[in-house]
Amino acid sequence: MGTIARVAAMRRRRLSLFALTLLVGLGLSSWVTRTPAVRDALEASTAQMGLILFDLSVGSMVGVTAAGSLVRRWGARPVVIAGTLAILVGTAVVGLSAAGTSTAGAFAGLLAFGLGGGLGEIGLNIEGAAVERETDRPVLPVLHGSFSLGTVLGALAGIALTNVAFPPSWHLLVVALVMSGLAMWALPGLPAGTGRAPVTAAADGRPRKSGPSVWRDRRLILIGAVVLAMAFAEGAANDWLPLLMVDGHGVSATSGSLVYAGFAAAMTVGRFAGGPIVVRFGRAPVLRTSAVLAIIGIVIVILSPSPVLAGAAVALWGLGASLGFPVAISAAGDDPERASERVSAVATSGYLAFLVGPPLLGFLGEHAGLRAAMFVVVALLVVAAFAAGAARARPGEERVVVADPPLRS
Repeated sequence: MGTIARVAAMRRRRLSLFALTLLVGLGLSSWVTRTPAVRDALEASTAQMGLILFDLSVGSMVGVTAAGSLVRRWGARPVVIAGTLAILVGTAVVGLSAAGTSTAGAFAGLLAFGLGGGLGEIGLNIEGAAVERETDRPVLPVLHGSFSLGTVLGALAGIALTNVAFPPSWHLLVVALVMSGLAMWALPGLPAGTGRAPVTAAADGRPRKSGPSVWRDRRLILIGAVVLAMAFAEGAANDWLPLLMVDGHGVSATSGSLVYAGFAAAMTVGRFAGGPIVVRFGRAPVLRTSAVLAIIGIVIVILSPSPVLAGAAVALWGLGASLGFPVAISAAGDDPERASERVSAVATSGYLAFLVGPPLLGFLGEHAGLRAAMFVVVALLVVAAFAAGAARARPGEERVVVADPPLRS
């Protein structure tokens, strides 16, 4: 393949990754913004809605925990395809369920969406880390920024359609159609074989056993701690920020939603701007600074007597949390031999923290108050700030990442 063809193929691959990640954010935020309307259409009780929402988390956790081994066996492409199809089907089923008032259908649709999201997210992170290794160019910050952009676009559309009382069933079906178009364009741009573990034979001809657990690497444990803390900080804002502003600072529900929109916007800006910053300063300083920014923002939100100051500090929270996950995943993928396994392990710990951790804050907040519960997030971010040095490459493995390097042969 000539140089021009390789450059074109890599550009197509990167754009496909961004489109598929945007698709996940678009579908998720479209559902979230129409949750009240879907509840009313289903005539579901609060307990029934709790079970439906829990089903989304269950599907996500199953997908996240299964994705790594599936990628090592089949490669990232089929896992991403399966995950994307599950997201599309899940979104459409939820829309049809709202039209047909089927609680069981909504349950099945969100289970499929969560499963697809878990599979796809791990596969896309492994694929993105592989592109970084092949191009020596930051990709993961923009990849995660595409998800944030998708959530912003989906939320804005959902708010607008809610204001004009557009039926949630038709909204979700239209979103599923739009996502299908994105998927049809993007999926063919992914190559086969990324992340698949080669099958080697031992001297007796039997398949060679896999090596020791990647978690025996102290450096990877520290990177995993960074991802866990950053994902927890992001998930805590997604789950609790509007309620934190309403109950903790006495603002209106509309103002609480606007503050959350500001957090999502700060996350999006931070991720799209993050690539050049990582190139200029390096991964470890960026991660350490990100953790400190998030700590400052959260502490101000917790302690400030002014709701205006607390709302403004959310921008620091969002900017600080924006680069932690993608930059740490990039660091985990440095190892050329077991990169997919390392990325899968670290990403899985991050997504589990994102999904499971924030709900636990609700139990603590019930007894100590939601503002006080956020000190748990601060404590984890302090650990991340000290562990950030692990994101540096090992001696002899330094990679010079430039703004727009030529592709490797």
